[in-house]
Amino acid sequence: MALGACPQECALPQVALLLLLAHLPTLTFFSSVKTEPKEHIKTEVEEPPPMEVTVKEEPVESEEEDKLVISEPVKEEPMEEEEDEVPLVSRARYHHNHQQEEEGDDDDDAPLPKAGKAAAAAPKEVGSPTKKAKKEEEPVWKWWEETKRDDGLKWTFLEHKGPLIADPYIPLPHHVKFYYNGEAMQLSSEAEEVAGFYARMLDHDYTSKEVFNSNFMKDWRKVMTSKEKEIITDLKKCDFRRLHAHFVQQNEERKNRSKEEKKALKEKNEALIAEYGWCNIDGHRQRIGNFKVEPPGLFRGRGEHPKQGMLKRRIMPEDIIINCSKDSVIPKPPDGHKWKEVRADPSVTWLACWVENIQGQTKYVMLNAASKLKGEKDWQKYETARRLHQTVDKIRENYKADFKSKEMRIRQRAVALYFIDKLALRAGNEKDEDQADTVGCCSLRVEHITLHEEKDGKEYVVSFDFLGKDSIRYQNEVQVEKRVFKNLQLFMENKQEGDDLFDRLNTQILNKHLNELMEGLTAKVFRTYNASRTLQEQLELLTNDDDPIPAKILSYNRANRAVAVLCNHQRAAPKTFDKSMANLQKKIDDKKEQIDEAEKECKSLKKAAKSGGSQKEKMAHEKKKKALERLKEQLAKLEMSATDKEENKTIALGTSKLNYLDPRISVAWCKKYGVPIEKVYNKTQRQKFQWAIDMATAEYNFMGEPMDISRSNDCDDGGDEDYE
Repeated sequence: MALGACPQECALPQVALLLLLAHLPTLTFFSSVKTEPKEHIKTEVEEPPPMEVTVKEEPVESEEEDKLVISEPVKEEPMEEEEDEVPLVSRARYHHNHQQEEEGDDDDDAPLPKAGKAAAAAPKEVGSPTKKAKKEEEPVWKWWEETKRDDGLKWTFLEHKGPLIADPYIPLPHHVKFYYNGEAMQLSSEAEEVAGFYARMLDHDYTSKEVFNSNFMKDWRKVMTSKEKEIITDLKKCDFRRLHAHFVQQNEERKNRSKEEKKALKEKNEALIAEYGWCNIDGHRQRIGNFKVEPPGLFRGRGEHPKQGMLKRRIMPEDIIINCSKDSVIPKPPDGHKWKEVRADPSVTWLACWVENIQGQTKYVMLNAASKLKGEKDWQKYETARRLHQTVDKIRENYKADFKSKEMRIRQRAVALYFIDKLALRAGNEKDEDQADTVGCCSLRVEHITLHEEKDGKEYVVSFDFLGKDSIRYQNEVQVEKRVFKNLQLFMENKQEGDDLFDRLNTQILNKHLNELMEGLTAKVFRTYNASRTLQEQLELLTNDDDPIPAKILSYNRANRAVAVLCNHQRAAPKTFDKSMANLQKKIDDKKEQIDEAEKECKSLKKAAKSGGSQKEKMAHEKKKKALERLKEQLAKLEMSATDKEENKTIALGTSKLNYLDPRISVAWCKKYGVPIEKVYNKTQRQKFQWAIDMATAEYNFMGEPMDISRSNDCDDGGDEDYE
């Protein structure tokens, strides 16, 4: 069936196509305080002793936990240490520890893993005064029950302590030396710090890339003293191994901290969160999402980014703009410093901002995802998508009529909108030469599509192959309407492979046109609409009311997977996937053996009970029957978990769940089918979507009548970075 010819102009590809796309191959993707320099000292020539540095590849980061319910928590910024500060040789354990923190329902503020079983099993004294008091829960601000303001202002009163600046650099111990051309050198403080950034990455393939090394050397020389510049001219003559070994040792020491050290660190981190991690907004205490300023380091970027290896400079108070109300206590900058500016702008939601030096992007300190301002923005986003459902048929009639326009620009706009609607493509923006070569619909080039008059028995097939957001490859083959196909042929006439397909269109032009069709409509809204509609329809199609809870969860994850495929939310298969599946298969095999043994025992007990057995033997038979039923339920759950793991090996479910799917759909589904909400959303996510949990009933339908709420939150003030 042609993509545009489905009944009632359905906006979505067929389910069969979605499930087919799920198995497409994927690519593994890559996603200073100024001090007076020490006088350069060239030490006596030493022959550097031989060293062996164990090199390990950086593990691919898994976006889901290894369990049946795939719920990606919205992680707060780690308090113990930044990932970039961890030597890559030890990154696997770092990610494992942090993944363990994410999997549970414990408070996300705790930076340390939970105590192991041995610790949990330790005997406790009855009535011990050291028994940990239960942490008090923050009262829930039910802002969604309040009258919505329509003046465009986000707050009346805002008070906070400002962002937490990265700690100043601590020089390396004297015995940890950098070598150049076989000679030990004492680097200036700034040069040593930047050398340390590179040393941490010795076991990563970044340091084997010409672009990375060239950019690093160029920026490193900018912080060197004049004497250092004279000597250090060739990166190949630099020996960072002793610095790297020092960082590996430091990381091992962190892992092996004593119980007392861990407790002290946890208390210190909790004190920082208490001071910097909360703000007062209109008399309510609200959690801040990212109160720590990112420390300096080397830029990596996604994919083959042309700026990889450049130095991310240290952000100082003089770079930061503070936003708070005039009648609040103004945040105090560190001693000897001052803020770039202090302003009171209640029309935006950010608390502080600065411009980073690599991309020239503005970075913001925003409220936590569970805050009122974030929740209102989410609510508005999904209501806008619901409004689109009311007018989408008219919009489709509009762009289909434009397929035949006499103006090339209008035809290009119509075909681009067709792709955004039917394939949920991102709009895409123009990129400079110094940015990663990723594209969206409006920035497609001739080389990114191939036209087939006929392929595999289908007419008018278009093959897509390009790098999308975060350098994730998008590969798809779709059957399109004849007029779309003919227009594409026209757009490609007399063009080279590197020429723009839509040379008379950009995102701004497209969004301006969309806003004329419906207030607040952008290309993003189509993506949200198609994703949420797909989930609603797939849940209705796949869920069986008589299924046990694990089977219903599998159905939910399959519906979520259809959305992830539609939105091209991929991930690299975890390197531990095969081992994890082997372990799961062993559990399945062991469980089957237990069932076989239990069935034999049950049969024997049944025989004894029937042949005039005692009451005790009859009770033993009933007990064994129940145990057998439990074993079979456990086996079914394990088998469904294995199926779920295999199906989602290269699919990232969390991105769509957190950013594109109306949470009221999931909440209503849980309430309708008796599935605990904890099976779909973890604690952090439940806090983020508390408004939806409280608001949605079992009868909620995304395609129903949208709510008439204020659209004053439509402006983009920098707080929607994770959405698109």
